[in-house]
Amino acid sequence: MSGGTVAGAAGDRASLVGVVLVSHSGPVAESVAAMATGLAGGGIQAPVAAAGGTPDGGLGTSAELIAAAARRVDRGAGVAILVDLGSAVLTVKALMAEGDELPEGARLVDAPFVEGAVAAVVTASAGAALSEVTAAAEEAYGYRKA
Repeated sequence: MSGGTVAGAAGDRASLVGVVLVSHSGPVAESVAAMATGLAGGGIQAPVAAAGGTPDGGLGTSAELIAAAARRVDRGAGVAILVDLGSAVLTVKALMAEGDELPEGARLVDAPFVEGAVAAVVTASAGAALSEVTAAAEEAYGYRKA
C-alpha cells in the first residue's frame, strides 16, 4: 500500500473520510492498514492508504509518499492522517504548513498508531464525519490492556 494501493471495498465511498497511515517502515504501514481494514469488516470501507518508509524502501518518512497517499484517499469528506513516531509528525506538519500539498480537510490525528488506525477506519467506514473519525482514534489512548 505504500506504493499506491488503496484498501477498501469498491462500493460507494464517495462520501467517506479517507485514512492515511504514516510509518517509518513501509511494511509496518501496510500491515496496520491491512489489519484495520480487515477488522472494519465487510461491506463498504473507507479508503485507506499506507505511506511508509522512503521512496527507495528505506526507513524514514517521505513527504511525497504522504501527499500522494492523502490525494488517493481524498473523497471530499476529509482525510485523517495517523503517524507512528515524532519525525512523521514533523513531516505531516510541514506538509500542512505548505498549504497546497495535502487535500483540503486533511487532519493530523493525535492517536496511538495501531489502535487509533483501527478505530479511525471502522468509524470512517460507518460513514462518520471527520470530527467523529478523529475523536474515535483519539479515544484509543484510553484503551486499557490490563
